[in-house]
Amino acid sequence: MTLFLLIVLVAVTLGLIGVAADGLGYLLAIGIVLLALDVIFFAIRLSRRAGRRPVR
Repeated sequence: MTLFLLIVLVAVTLGLIGVAADGLGYLLAIGIVLLALDVIFFAIRLSRRAGRRPVR
């Protein structure tokens, strides 16, 4: 969970820097891609963990 929050923080920071500076639009793109990949990774991890619980 800590890694997830750290990567989200980095993605948001890159996005803010990319928006604030005119010539650094690529940082915004990197931040968006990084955020999307992190959310997908977290969703896959949650779905795998939920499937391992035995039914009682």
